[in-house]
Amino acid sequence: QVQLVESGGGLVQPGGSLRLSCVASGLTFSRNAMSWYRQAPGKERELVATISSAGTNYVDSVKGRFTISRDNAKNTVYLQMINLKPEDTAVYYCNARNMYAISDEYWGQGTQVTVSS
Repeated sequence: QVQLVESGGGLVQPGGSLRLSCVASGLTFSRNAMSWYRQAPGKERELVATISSAGTNYVDSVKGRFTISRDNAKNTVYLQMINLKPEDTAVYYCNARNMYAISDEYWGQGTQVTVSS
């Protein structure tokens, strides 16, 4: 079945950087828009970034700091994060959404990003 596996989270100081990776299997990767979401304790899940054939989109709070990219040959999507802020602390989830069948959506188990205050 479809599996999304995130990695790269960790503990960093404000101003630090991390690169998250998500490896997908069991799907036709190029048919899927790939996104990163995050959820902090007590807060709603938030869409952070999306990449598809239409381009990329970012939530305003990360524009200029985060970059989403993908390597279709490796079935991998990345989130490069620089100048991290305490408010970036959250569990980051990888999401795949089939652009030709919108009911097909899959999630990874998440990776923790903690930015110290």
